[in-house]
Amino acid sequence: MIRLDTADIKKTAKELKAGDEVLLSGTVYTARDAAHKLISGLLAEGKELPFPLEGAVIYYAGPTQTPRGAVCGSFGPTTSGRMDAFTPELIKRGVAATIGKGGRSAAVTEAIVKYGSPYFAALGGAGALAASCIAACEVIGFEHLGCESVKRLVFRDFPLYVATDVYGGNIYDLKGES
Repeated sequence: MIRLDTADIKKTAKELKAGDEVLLSGTVYTARDAAHKLISGLLAEGKELPFPLEGAVIYYAGPTQTPRGAVCGSFGPTTSGRMDAFTPELIKRGVAATIGKGGRSAAVTEAIVKYGSPYFAALGGAGALAASCIAACEVIGFEHLGCESVKRLVFRDFPLYVATDVYGGNIYDLKGES
């Protein structure tokens, strides 16, 4: 198991291989379909974003309602492919890594390799486990989107797999290999 801080992803990306197990800590931002569309529009208009792209880690997720006394509700990943139209541009603009579930398009894989920004897979169906590794959750943009608003999270040993490494290695391509 590799312990990794979000601030160190770009420095250590070349050491990560598809299939590596990671415990990620640090600041992460959420953005799903609707938020990606709004972010893309803001970029096109040259307007300020809810968070800086340089060095950012984006988690494709939205929580369930927060139970009393909890930091957040269940917080599992959503299907990453729905963000593929936006991802290459965000990686080009400095996003350090993305987190979600499922495979990515060839264009996203090319951007991962070109800019050294790995893609991590979170365990689907394990939203309660994911929530237990989130130390803080704050809405920072697009509040009107509800669960799809942009949030700043603080991860503490959040369990992930390197899904696509910066060499193009991909856990979804490794199925059946020994």
